[in-house]
Amino acid sequence: MKKQNVFKALLRGSRDSLLIFGLGALVTLWNPFMQGIRVAHASTQEAETCDRVARIVASETGVPLDVLRAITRTETGRAKNGVLSPWPWTVNMEGKGVWFESQHEALAYVQKHFAAGARSFDVGCFQLNYRWHGQHFTDVTHMFDPVANARYAADFLSRLYVEMQNWDDAAAAYHSRTPKYAEKYKARFKRIMANLPDPDSMPLSPQKQSKPLIQTATVVRENNFPLLKRGSSNGAMGSLFPGSTGSVRPFLGSGG
Repeated sequence: MKKQNVFKALLRGSRDSLLIFGLGALVTLWNPFMQGIRVAHASTQEAETCDRVARIVASETGVPLDVLRAITRTETGRAKNGVLSPWPWTVNMEGKGVWFESQHEALAYVQKHFAAGARSFDVGCFQLNYRWHGQHFTDVTHMFDPVANARYAADFLSRLYVEMQNWDDAAAAYHSRTPKYAEKYKARFKRIMANLPDPDSMPLSPQKQSKPLIQTATVVRENNFPLLKRGSSNGAMGSLFPGSTGSVRPFLGSGG
């Protein structure tokens, strides 16, 4: 009888150990699985950022939503599963385009190159150039801000539209005033706009409130774009080139 009791106790102990081991293994497998889901969800939200701010800014300025959606894809789009999506943490550093997983990584990359002397680099959903447009922002962190980045791009596109009288040519000039570069960009822009995803599937609201845009240039001629009624323009506008270089500004603010 004693041997049977010992055997039963050992059997129960083995079952308990197996159960504990099984639960431990399940937790070990489950945690990475859930982490993967959280990462995928965060990545999806980030991928929607540029379209989200495009919708906001289109309603504020009157710039057609599809124009903004096509511009941000032309500037920052990357294909995934056959779908071209824009990305907010994109940097073009003196001709080399790089996509980063987070704003923090993008800022660290820009800061490193800035310290080495780089000044001509494009950032954010609409790839604004720091050398020519940084003076309109408090610092480069603000320049990366999706809403501020989109508002400035929409303002600039609006002025180009007043000049060009059509959005295709305004988009081309947004990239370059040099005909061969402008025409190549326009062809890509039109191709992307013709294949945009259904806007009804786009997010409706921003994840957080943006800082206000500090300065915004305008045009002398009458227009219907609210953002164009805030300041003054100095000279003709080239592609992402201001009429003047503006004042000195910090690279990173105290809060950035």
